[in-house]
Amino acid sequence: MSELPHCPMCNSAYTYEDGGLLVCPECAHEWSKDAEAAVDDDAPVVKDANGNRLADGDSVTVIKDLKVKGSSLVVKVGTKVRNIRLVEGDHNIDCRIDGIGPMKLKSEFVRKA
Repeated sequence: MSELPHCPMCNSAYTYEDGGLLVCPECAHEWSKDAEAAVDDDAPVVKDANGNRLADGDSVTVIKDLKVKGSSLVVKVGTKVRNIRLVEGDHNIDCRIDGIGPMKLKSEFVRKA
């Protein structure tokens, strides 16, 4: 017998299948089986300058010269940034750039590599 997932609303273990849906008898929540494979709702949806969806661990390329605030350094066009992390806020990419250090970038100034 296959193990069914817990209810995403009330975390009940008593879910059952009804056709193409999974149903929780305790809170009457219904959801599709395909919803389990979808991206979780807690993760922020971040898109690059071309509209491609970004995820944690992606590599991106800077598409515009960016001045580093409080410094005379500049992040040049074409700089490749590896292993990004997505965060909430105005600057929604947290990363580390070689030669500069830890930085926060806006997704509108990068494209997926």
